[in-house]
Amino acid sequence: MSPVDDTLILTEEELEAEIRRFTGRLDIYPRSERRDILKALHWSRKLHEGQKRASGEPYVIHPLRTAEILIDLKLDPPAIKAALLHDVLEDTKVGREDLVERFGDEVGALVDGVTKIDDINIGKSSRKAASLRKMVWAMVDDLRVIFIKLADKRHNMNTLQYIQEKERRLRIARECLEIYAPMAGKLGMSSLKSELEDLSFKYLKPESYNQIRAHVVMKKEERKQYLEKIQGDLLRVAAKSHLKIKVDSRAKHFYSIYSKMKDRGKELEEIYDLLGVRIICESTVACYTMLGLVHGLWVPLEGRFKDYIARPKGNGYKSLHTSVLTEGGRPLEIQIRSKTMHETAEFGIAAHWAYKEGKGPDQILPGEVAVVKQLQTLRDEGHDDDAGEFLDAIKRDVLRDSIIVYTPKGDAIELPEGSTAIDLAYHIHSEIGGHCMGAKANGAIIPLTRHLENTQTIQILTSPNAHPHVNWLKHVRSARARSKIRAWLNHHDADVVIDRNIVARKKIAEAPMPKPEDAAAAVDAASGTGRLETHVVDTSKVGITIGKERNMMIKISQCCSPAPGDRIIGYISRGRGIVVHKVDCPNLKGIEDFEERRIHVDWETASSRSTQRFRIHSRYTYDLFSEIEGAIRKYRGHLISGSLDETERGDLEGFFTVEMEKTEDFKRISKSIRAIPTVLSISKVQNLQNRYYGS
Repeated sequence: MSPVDDTLILTEEELEAEIRRFTGRLDIYPRSERRDILKALHWSRKLHEGQKRASGEPYVIHPLRTAEILIDLKLDPPAIKAALLHDVLEDTKVGREDLVERFGDEVGALVDGVTKIDDINIGKSSRKAASLRKMVWAMVDDLRVIFIKLADKRHNMNTLQYIQEKERRLRIARECLEIYAPMAGKLGMSSLKSELEDLSFKYLKPESYNQIRAHVVMKKEERKQYLEKIQGDLLRVAAKSHLKIKVDSRAKHFYSIYSKMKDRGKELEEIYDLLGVRIICESTVACYTMLGLVHGLWVPLEGRFKDYIARPKGNGYKSLHTSVLTEGGRPLEIQIRSKTMHETAEFGIAAHWAYKEGKGPDQILPGEVAVVKQLQTLRDEGHDDDAGEFLDAIKRDVLRDSIIVYTPKGDAIELPEGSTAIDLAYHIHSEIGGHCMGAKANGAIIPLTRHLENTQTIQILTSPNAHPHVNWLKHVRSARARSKIRAWLNHHDADVVIDRNIVARKKIAEAPMPKPEDAAAAVDAASGTGRLETHVVDTSKVGITIGKERNMMIKISQCCSPAPGDRIIGYISRGRGIVVHKVDCPNLKGIEDFEERRIHVDWETASSRSTQRFRIHSRYTYDLFSEIEGAIRKYRGHLISGSLDETERGDLEGFFTVEMEKTEDFKRISKSIRAIPTVLSISKVQNLQNRYYGS
């Protein structure tokens, strides 16, 4: 697959040459399969006749390019045929019965699976969640569905410049960066992941993209001479030890360079490790031998060695990673792997469908893949009932960064970043989770609520008398653990009601309730804020508590739709339980007996860590929220809630709540946020009470 380039617009005549070239690439398959693939191509061309892409090309060029990407991955013939036909059910009058009659049930099922996956509209969460759910369930049944969808997305992204509406381009690019690129990474398809990230980056941050691209091109000649010297040194020491190796070198892809800049808070000129070298060896033993030779050539950097051969990643990735200081003190990242490891690293799970020497594909069952196991767990736990909750669970459990921890027996378990021993206990078995009382990390006792670190060996300590506690919900990261804890509490604790990330708990005493207008004024006086539309990053960190009432049903009013972080008030309605409104909801004035039926409700923090609310003033930019989130995460902070509003001057004003390990961490977080180019000022906002997020 090529790097980020504009696609040439083809005429009908040029298309004939493309089809001949495509035909020549099919010789890896048996003659009978080649004949069937070409049959699919010509039928697709006939069905799409007269249809044009936004680029002006004949439409059939899109399924042709999609199929070529899968041929690069050496996928099996049914997947290639399905790629050529993946749009016919949606964009032509052909029905599934006709498709199955011509190409069989397997191809029909693959095309049907891809067709059910609509583009995920990032701006409409309910539709996005429903579409993602369709993709996930199709994946669980047959991973080739997502391979085809990723190839489809890869070609569509390479022609994104032909879509005229800027907002639509940005939406598609954001969708690709948030959903499809992470999914490719989880499947171990590193090359495709990098390409999708760079293609998204090109449209989401064009100035940064062009700056990095120009910098990399400018240094090309200098880089060439440096890498030739590195390659020569490596080949020389390998030959002395009678090792056969292949050395590949490359500049890192643009989005990874940008991520390094943001994570480290550095300018482009301060990022020196823009290069990577990969050494391909004949065997696993040779990999470790070569590692010793590399460390003999150059000084290894402390803490930068990772052995993914002894302890592979959850997607099957194996390699040795090390960083060294070469001549002149220049840092260099080096990966060492065997040929088989390299194939898996490049193609990921798709390598198991590789068609070799005319034999059947070496397939694996979807259930054997770590990411699919996670998805199956979500389905089994019933998280597809609520589309929004399902999307949150997918992002939290599957698409976010993960860590690998090990059981005392050496089994590798992949968990979402930020997971605790409670998450691990529930991952192993719900009974272990429900009775866990402590944990050991590498032999040392740790709190159940401490974040686990990559590669730790964790032992769970249990007791028959232990049981879940409502505070566990503050610390767990996985949907499975959260679901099991909720279920236990709802069944065994009469003072707790939990629904949709909302926690309602009985309070010892009920505080006097202000009138709605007084409550709003009090909050505004304390925070200096007016009414803002609030976006919440982590709804698992907030919940609702209720006065002395118990076993009440909580409903969020549809008239004002309060979200976590908004100023709220509740009243007990007849037959509807407790209805929660924003304190400044105009409809409250129309409730005649509101004074008699109002009840104290508030957003309750779900963490014992330090929190700080702050105000941001910034020049207008579409992605300030993600910039701030990245700046906070850099210093191990966690963004709980935030809001942005455009001022009359066209600037942005925002209010955010951050969670930290300790109060003094805010100084570093504040400095990191000030480094964002568009940010004009940042100032603390005094919390009205610790429990008032967004107030």
